[in-house]
Parts: sequence; C-alpha cells; structure tokens
Amino acid sequence: MSQSAPRIAVILPCHNEAPAIRETVLAFRQALPSAAIFVYDNASTDNTGEVARAAGALVRGESRRGKGNVIRRAFADVDADIYVVADGDGTYDASMSGRLVSLLSEESLDMVIGTRIHHEKEAYRMGHVAGNWLFNQVVARLFEKGQSDIFSGYRILSRRFVKSFPCMSEGFEIEAEMSIHALQLRMPVREVPTRYSKRVEGTASKLNTWRDGFRILSHILRLQRLHRPRQFFGTLGLSTILLAVLLAVPVFMTFLQTGQVPRFPTAILAMGMVLFGSLLAFLGLVLESTSQLALETKRLSYLSIPPSPGADASQQASVAQAS
Repeated sequence: MSQSAPRIAVILPCHNEAPAIRETVLAFRQALPSAAIFVYDNASTDNTGEVARAAGALVRGESRRGKGNVIRRAFADVDADIYVVADGDGTYDASMSGRLVSLLSEESLDMVIGTRIHHEKEAYRMGHVAGNWLFNQVVARLFEKGQSDIFSGYRILSRRFVKSFPCMSEGFEIEAEMSIHALQLRMPVREVPTRYSKRVEGTASKLNTWRDGFRILSHILRLQRLHRPRQFFGTLGLSTILLAVLLAVPVFMTFLQTGQVPRFPTAILAMGMVLFGSLLAFLGLVLESTSQLALETKRLSYLSIPPSPGADASQQASVAQAS
C-alpha cells in the first residue's frame, strides 16, 4: 500500500539574527529539500525577515517578545506531519535533521531531542552547563524520569505532540515545558547527540543566566503544583508540621518539668502550624483527583490525533518484512 510522504515543517524563531539566518535556512533546505521552512521574526529591529525571505524561507511575524510566544503561534498556524524546531542563530547542526526526522518516522516517536555536544568554549557557557544539569535533576525528581538536556532547542516533533501541546510558556522555559509534556503523557522519546556550535559573529545570545534560570525554575514548580499537587502540597504540609514540632518541643519539655505552659504564644503558633500543615496535605489529596482527570483528558486529546503518514508507512514496512 503506497503512502504519501509526510509533510515536514521547519520552524526557526528569530530575534535579530540577520547575520546567521541565511546560512541557517540554506543548511536546512539542503538537509530537508521537501520541507517548508518557516522563519518567525520575533519583533526584530534588524533585517532578519528580509534576509530570510531572500534565502527562500516563509517569513511570518510574532510581535510579542519571547520564544514561547513564537512557538505557540507557530504550532497553531502551521499544519504538518513532522515539525523540526531549531534556533535561527546557526548553533544547531542542520545536517543532522534528515537523520532525526527519519528516526522519528521509523520508530514511531513523538519527539526526538538533539542533545547538545560542544567542543568550543564559546558555544556553551559554564554557567549554562551547570544550570542545565541542575534543572535536569530537578525535573527527574519531580516527574520521576528526566532527560539529559531538557533545554535543547533542537527538537523533531510529531503532529500528535504539537496538536496536543497546550504551550503556556512565554520565554525560554518553553523547552522545559515540552519535555515535561512528553514525560507526563509517557510519550516515546529519543535523545540523539548533535553538534552545538558557537554563535555566528555579529549575533548575541538573548538568554540571561540568572533571570531566565529563575523564570524556568518558577515555571517547573508551577507545573509541579498543577500536575503533582499531592507531592507539592504534601511536601509543604509536612515541612510546616515538622517546623511546628520543633517550636513545640521546648514548650512541651517545660510543661513536663513544671506542669505549666508559660509560652502560650509559641504553643498557639505551633498548634496553628500543625493545623495549617494538615490542611495543605489534605488539599494536595483533593487536587490530585482533579489533576488526574486533567491528565486523562490530555491523554485522550493526544490519542484522538492520528499518527503521521510516515509512521504508518514504517509500521507497514516492518510488518511486510516480518511476514
């Protein structure tokens, strides 16, 4: 049975990437000749859009600053079977995209992550390396399973992933949100090491280590509160109760020795903290059922989207070879 080739869309968010975008577009065009290449000009003040259009890309705009805003707009507007998401600064290895797309189709995956391997000191600052490792550990502990590079911007995504992804982020926390979405729904995901290069001269990173790191951590904790409420509120409740016990121990020891409670404010505070901690733990249990219902709804939405034609063709080929 013949199958049509999957429609591939390359999405390149850009903000002031005029010196690099032409070579980036041409590199993806060479690696994926049949793909539609979309450059989303994110409120650039240079001629990024004109350079990208001259290189043969389809240029669209997003006035709200932030990579998350661009991805949300692109996922809503672009209709394809396979989505290739990368940056327009030339740091990701476009020549690997054909292999990554083939891997997604052949193994019926929902996401392939190009994990960053760098050999140039300028490509990846040490603060970013340490922060990436730290957040990988945080996500692994919060969601029971992690990934080696949750902040990689080089991702190959299935239609099922894209059209079931709510995409609530505004900035660079979008990569963490995509990773957590896949972990939540237990999607089939692969990680493939890819070369990560330094930026083209004349371009500058828009990532601020401390500001964006704090935003990403806040976003991860918000996702834990929404999707792991028993864990989130249970931890807060238990911590509050333990602190109340520490405050109450001296009061209790004084009562055993003298038969009196001279520190009534401390005793009342400790009792109030115990009640508050118990209330937090109970709130986590109640919200857990709501979170489970939301997760089931998201899973059903994901299953309602048919797999891409490439995945069907790969499965039929495997059946034919086995028979």
